[in-house]
Amino acid sequence: MTRVFSGIKPTGHVTFGNYLGAMRRWAQVDQHRADSLFCIVDLHALTVDHDPARVRRLSRQAATLLLATGLDPEVCTVYLQSHVDEHTRLSYLLECVATDGEMRRMVQYKEKAARERERGGSVRLSLLTYPVLMAADILAFGTDEVPVGDDQVQHVELARDVAVRFNQRYGHTFVVPRATRPGVAARVMNLQDPTSKMGKSEDSGPGIVYLLDEPDVVRKKVMRAVTDSGRDVVYDRESRPGVANLLEILASCTDGDPEALACAYASYGALKKDTAEAVVEVLRPVRARHRELCADPAHVEGVLRDGARRAREMARPTVDAAYRAIGLLPPVFETALTA
Repeated sequence: MTRVFSGIKPTGHVTFGNYLGAMRRWAQVDQHRADSLFCIVDLHALTVDHDPARVRRLSRQAATLLLATGLDPEVCTVYLQSHVDEHTRLSYLLECVATDGEMRRMVQYKEKAARERERGGSVRLSLLTYPVLMAADILAFGTDEVPVGDDQVQHVELARDVAVRFNQRYGHTFVVPRATRPGVAARVMNLQDPTSKMGKSEDSGPGIVYLLDEPDVVRKKVMRAVTDSGRDVVYDRESRPGVANLLEILASCTDGDPEALACAYASYGALKKDTAEAVVEVLRPVRARHRELCADPAHVEGVLRDGARRAREMARPTVDAAYRAIGLLPPVFETALTA
């Protein structure tokens, strides 16, 4: 059976962009068609300055929202990255295979390092090396497919390169994964800056719709979305990014086609109103289920505990094989048992 792995980083409140771009597909498609693992990658949240209490809080919130959006722990595996040691065990081995040049070419490192240099500072070493940890996240489980947005394809390509290099040098150990990308709304843009991604790392902003926003807040944010010059509703990502973003959001909420929807509107106002109501309706069951889960924290904790146990059982054989392949002796007690 095809194995799918994907994760969400608890560095900010989960946005509607996260939902349309990834989480909804995980719940509606991926968990049912494959042996799927969905991970809250909390170790990745430590690559930048952070508040420990906030990371813990957002990790719980992310886990609860994954379940609220429809992930079924009877069908898939939901767990916290830091609860499964195989992630970090494998990461160091892959650091011994990846190169410094590969790390420094990663877009997120280059952009964040440049910003810090302008301020007279420097980034954490983990920001440089975390793509290797991401590769370990994927390769530890024999992953076939990694559902990602456009901005994460580079990381899957690194995982592929490292897997091939390890297999060539030390013997076949890893499945070489491939990136899979959803269609419409794979990358939902900021409502106030439609040339920028609606990212959860930002603390606040009228251009970001969060999954737990109240309906009136959602309506206000969508109605105030930046559009473009001109009056015609046209689907054109290049010249009309604001309108294109609204059309893609509406299309994703209603299973429509952005170009076809554009023909149905004579004004930006009508488009915004319908988009706002569509977003509110899509989020309504998610918010309701989130309230139920928050009232039963023991259930969420149990899901994470069972998920971590299953994840360890799945990853350990591959990680142990990688340790042997690269030249490390097994623990003494294992040697004694097999002597």
